[in-house]
Amino acid sequence: MDRPSHNLGVETNEAEEPEVAAERSSARPPLEAPVSTGEMPRGMFWLLLLIALLGAIGGGFAIARALTEPAKERIVEVRVGSPVLESVRELARLETVSFHMERVVELKDEQRPAFGLLKAQDAILLVAAADVSAGVDLQSLKAEDVEVDREARSVKLKLPAPSVFSVALDEEHTYVHSRTTDLLAKRKLDLEGQARRLAVQDLEEAAKKAGILKRAQAGAQRTLESLLKSLGYEHVEIEFAKTPR
Repeated sequence: MDRPSHNLGVETNEAEEPEVAAERSSARPPLEAPVSTGEMPRGMFWLLLLIALLGAIGGGFAIARALTEPAKERIVEVRVGSPVLESVRELARLETVSFHMERVVELKDEQRPAFGLLKAQDAILLVAAADVSAGVDLQSLKAEDVEVDREARSVKLKLPAPSVFSVALDEEHTYVHSRTTDLLAKRKLDLEGQARRLAVQDLEEAAKKAGILKRAQAGAQRTLESLLKSLGYEHVEIEFAKTPR
């Protein structure tokens, strides 16, 4: 008769029972990440909902404020005289008349040589020709010198007095006619220069006496009236300051 064999303390390679294997397999950690199902996390959903709610509340407040806030007063500053002032100033020095004049200037230098016992002289005779120009200087015009009424289409200007702008000697026609120096007289080198400066002053005074300033004023008035009427003003009044004597 065969004896039953007893394997005490010896491991066997036999397959385990199905229940024990299932318990062990369920206790093992998963080796792969869980597959996403496409659903949004609950925390992200509430955050986006809160942002949308705050945006809606802010937009509502902005619309309510825009509807209830009173309209701001619009202030428009109108500078009436500026276009006219700038247009007149662009003319700068308005030269309206020029005279071509000639003058004979005689200049003598009296001398007393020999301790004042004798009399001698150094003299020059200069024929001077010059162009004398005059007009009105508009660069000094100020805003208060212009009054404009757009409804009446009228403008009033206060202008400075006309003046002589320049006296330019015509070198081609200016010459020394004669120069005489006595035997005992000393010849002055700057006598011709003095004669030329005296000729400029004399020609300016002669032009004023001939009415150059009046003609300059009349020419300036015609020019400015034409300019302002071309800008749309029908009534033009121009007032000149008094000419200094």
